[in-house]
Amino acid sequence: MTTISPFETTFRKTASRALTIAGSDSGGGAGIQADLKTFAALRVHGMTAITSITAQNTTEVKAVHDVPVSIVKAQIEAVIDDFGVNAAKTGMLHTTEIIRAVAEEIKQHQLITVVDPVMIAKSGAKLLEDSAIKSLKEHLLPLATVVTPNAMEAEVLAQMEIHDLADARKAARKIAELGPRAVIVKGGHIPTVENVVDTLYYEDKFQEFQAPYVKRQTDHGTGCSFSAAITAELAKENTIPNAVGLARRLISSAILHGIQVGKGHGPVNPLSLLYREAEKLEVLDDLNQAINLLEESNSFSRLIPESQSNIGMSLREPESLMDIAAVPGRIVKIGNRAKASASPQFGASKHVAAAILTAMQYDPASRAAINIRYDQRMMKICERLNLISSAYDRSSEPENVKNKEGGTIPWGTEQAIKKARKFPDVIYHIGDFGKEPMTVLLGKSASQIARTALKIAEEFNEER
Repeated sequence: MTTISPFETTFRKTASRALTIAGSDSGGGAGIQADLKTFAALRVHGMTAITSITAQNTTEVKAVHDVPVSIVKAQIEAVIDDFGVNAAKTGMLHTTEIIRAVAEEIKQHQLITVVDPVMIAKSGAKLLEDSAIKSLKEHLLPLATVVTPNAMEAEVLAQMEIHDLADARKAARKIAELGPRAVIVKGGHIPTVENVVDTLYYEDKFQEFQAPYVKRQTDHGTGCSFSAAITAELAKENTIPNAVGLARRLISSAILHGIQVGKGHGPVNPLSLLYREAEKLEVLDDLNQAINLLEESNSFSRLIPESQSNIGMSLREPESLMDIAAVPGRIVKIGNRAKASASPQFGASKHVAAAILTAMQYDPASRAAINIRYDQRMMKICERLNLISSAYDRSSEPENVKNKEGGTIPWGTEQAIKKARKFPDVIYHIGDFGKEPMTVLLGKSASQIARTALKIAEEFNEER
């Protein structure tokens, strides 16, 4: 007989449960597929009641088959009877009959519900019959905890045009008069603002959530994932404003790191934040291996320059210097050994990280770098090791680059890469007035470039 630990028993009793009542997307980008991914990303158990089956991909909706109303209701009741539901969301409710049936279930079971008033697919296909809009407003919105229209959907619900944020506020207030506890008008379709600004109207107050526009073609399922994230957080008893803020952060990352498949709008990746957290552990583990190699070496310390060394490694899709881990305080020389000042951390480097970010623009696989001293004899060793080297001249650095904080390394790295016959393994400069000569090794991982540095160090010491 299998025994269950007290921890497992507690987890089973307390696991948050969220239900999505929506359509199925055969392409896996929107609908219940996107909702389940989002629930999983936020550590909530996801359940489904499928309202319609769509045959769609990234370019079009080929067909829609509505599930019989009795089956829609049976799915909801089956889930509630056994699992219980902490919060629910609605997505595609194609017909008046489906809307009324879902509204009856929500009212009967008093479900905390996020209503995503899905009207049009990313491809332009209608996902809500015109005759069902009245039913949506009369039967479902009065029961909603939160309703999440985009600007176009808000125009329909509020019966007004939205051109700017002032209009978004007016629309949110008008939609709130239909009965929902909170309204958030999403700003992705409001063209007159520089950032995406989502407008929340809740408890007679407005709150704005801003994020930079993410210009990617991987935005299919944006609305579904956004509303699902709010639902998941409400299932965990988070507040509405906090749930909206987290959903905004999740969806920005989901678009930026979306999945590039198909010929049209690729799906968002709501699991991206979870993947990136896991990837951070992989990067730190590889960096620790590299640091151990350098610290155990009897020869590497002679390669450390006056300004000291550092080694860094990036996530696969870095957004800024904060996505590159390195050694805080750098790698110093103590006696004849190298010693890292501290354990590697993300955001701990500017110089090595800047070289990595620039290099990855030309070769995304070149995710790691280490800086060592420059010596002409080392360049000959690199040549014997079949490493491709390239240099830049700091004396020719433009004034606007010199005057820009942190501008030298990106400029120099780019100059050296453009000059090289192939993407370089080694970039160096011979210094300038008051500037120490320097060499940077580039590679796919921190452990790889650490081993390369040790080969150079061993041959360099033998020559000495």
